[in-house]
Amino acid sequence: MIADISMSVDGFVTGPDPGPQNGLGTGGDALHTWAFSDDPEDQRILQTATSRSGAVVMGRNLFDVVDGPGGWDDTVGYGATEAATPPFVVVTSTPPTDIRLTHLDWTFVTTGPSDAVAVARDRVEAAASDNDLDVVLMGGGALIGSALAAGLVDVLSLHLAPVVLGSGTPLFTSAPCGLEQQSVIATSTATHLTYDVIATGAR
Repeated sequence: MIADISMSVDGFVTGPDPGPQNGLGTGGDALHTWAFSDDPEDQRILQTATSRSGAVVMGRNLFDVVDGPGGWDDTVGYGATEAATPPFVVVTSTPPTDIRLTHLDWTFVTTGPSDAVAVARDRVEAAASDNDLDVVLMGGGALIGSALAAGLVDVLSLHLAPVVLGSGTPLFTSAPCGLEQQSVIATSTATHLTYDVIATGAR
């Protein structure tokens, strides 16, 4: 599984005070400047990631943001420019009663991240015409942190934005993990870092 998320230089994946009406928190929009950049390398990285996504796992807070009134639409969203979008698996204690984005494929898992990842892997295996599609964990930060601690993540893909937010939602708050650098790509708007996760837990 690939964990893929944008992060500030000081380690935050949102600015302060995130919520359904302020998804990335105050100042957090700067984290995703690269995704809307005209830089060809940024666009290649984005297109490659979305086209290889066989299923996407997210937490409930992130779902509430993307499904909220100011969230995803036909032009902004995961794979919005692709011919098809992947199924989405949401980790939540209570499934929502109403969904705005009913045209997307949602599955709600109430038994934790491990079961959500298993559901996502089953969806990829059932639908894929080849074995090159990935399960992608897109956030939020707490879910990626817990997945790293549980040993569920094989690859960590960070899009390091040139911004210092000062506070917000930190990505790394749980058990340490060992990383092996796979690639570093610098563009005009971000530094794209890819690591293989080689060990988790206390060392």
